[in-house]
Amino acid sequence: MFQGVKTLVDVMSGQTAAAQEDIVFDEAFTLHNRTVFRAACAIVHDAGLAEDITQETFIKLYHNMESITDEEMLKPWLIRVALNLAKNTIRGNSRANAREESYVKLHGDREEFTAEKEYEQSETAKEVNLALDKIKEPLRSCLILKQQGLSYKEIADSLSLKETSVGTYIARGKREFVRFYGKIGGVS
Repeated sequence: MFQGVKTLVDVMSGQTAAAQEDIVFDEAFTLHNRTVFRAACAIVHDAGLAEDITQETFIKLYHNMESITDEEMLKPWLIRVALNLAKNTIRGNSRANAREESYVKLHGDREEFTAEKEYEQSETAKEVNLALDKIKEPLRSCLILKQQGLSYKEIADSLSLKETSVGTYIARGKREFVRFYGKIGGVS
């Protein structure tokens, strides 16, 4: 029976120690929350990011409570962690911005998709189709298949033409296209 009481006391003291640890964490949060937030905000200049950094700082505190033995070092530790996290956030953002700028330089400026651009593209497509419709067969088919990347042999086989004639048909088709497209597009 004495062993059971001792086990109960051990369990209760473990729960009390855990409760005291939670109280210490809660007290640390209550005492230093605003200070940590202000330190983070001074670096990132964004209240939302500063809130995230403050939360992350206190999560680190929660996981490292046993390593902080001196209560006088708690506030400086929290501020140092918050400042490091804020600087890392700034570095991460600047790296992301640099990657984005590099991508834009590599792939050209980003154009916003607008109704006006969509209309221009559809009008251009209509003009191209009108010009293609005016080109006689087999010139039109040879031109379209070549534009799709087929070789002369593949074009000749698919249209039942002589391979030696395909190049001539493509050249004539291009001339016809330029002539008809220029008339449709207003260019003479």
